[in-house]
Amino acid sequence: MKIDAYSHILPAPYFERMRELAVDPGALKRWLELPALHDVGARLRMMEEFGDDYQQILTLSSPPIELLAGPRDSPELARLANESMLELCHEHPERFPAFVASLPMNNPDAAMAELAYAIDDLGARGVQVFTNVSGRPLDDPAFRPIFDEMARRDLPIWMHPARGAAFADYATEDASRYEIWWALGWPYETSVAMSRLVFSGLFERHPAIKIITHHMGAMIPYLEGRIGLGWSDQLGSRTEGEVLDEMVPKGLLEYFRRFYADTALSGSAIGMRCGLEFFGPEHVLFATDCPFDPEGGPMYIRETIKAIGSLGLSPDARDRIYHRNLRSMIGL
Repeated sequence: MKIDAYSHILPAPYFERMRELAVDPGALKRWLELPALHDVGARLRMMEEFGDDYQQILTLSSPPIELLAGPRDSPELARLANESMLELCHEHPERFPAFVASLPMNNPDAAMAELAYAIDDLGARGVQVFTNVSGRPLDDPAFRPIFDEMARRDLPIWMHPARGAAFADYATEDASRYEIWWALGWPYETSVAMSRLVFSGLFERHPAIKIITHHMGAMIPYLEGRIGLGWSDQLGSRTEGEVLDEMVPKGLLEYFRRFYADTALSGSAIGMRCGLEFFGPEHVLFATDCPFDPEGGPMYIRETIKAIGSLGLSPDARDRIYHRNLRSMIGL
């Protein structure tokens, strides 16, 4: 059994509404080029290549809801997304055993209400948040109740990077060039969000909270030494006014290893090996980023499975990654 923990979809009713709300229709070019993203028939045909034991947990594709609608309208958009994903799960339970709820994060009160409705009434197995909310960090006090509630429910939070071309790489420029904002900016964005959550004291309040970081924990595993012997052991030595060593009673690496990570690395065995060494197989989930690949869906699935097979994992570790960790986390 292989359960893809982080695959993306735009259910047809939501996608139509998204197209109506888009200020710049040209910005939807990437989404329109991927039929398996919004055409469930194309999605199901694509999945046939991987046999009957391949399933997907559905998460709503970017862009974040708050980039499409303001605080007044985003709750309705989130409700449409969640009810549409539930419908897909009901229609195709053999392929889509569960979905992850989306929240109107630019309206924190409505986000809490949608969290309860999506989990209690629709049966969502977790929620998805992006690494910032229209520029606001996830450790903003307004979002603390969401993390507290998910910890109370003992259900995971899926965390996806959010950064656009308007986020320039240099102060002298107005936009990021060459798609650096995505290829390199997203790993940085995820790593920053993880760091802010650590320093906010989240893991002190909720030691067992489950946060799934997309793309194998981004930059964190590769920077183990910089975080451990560098950052952790020299906290505050470069900063005036912040008593950093009092914010993290334990070593930084211990907190970062509490995150979960997925295998969505475009098929990179090297990256997976590094991430597995850092997080351990108990905190790694099989995921592919489907359907955002050059073939429109199957390539990253195929290459991710191939890469996992090349790592020489024990049967126990392999089964944990492919389905057992996720099943345990969401009670599937």
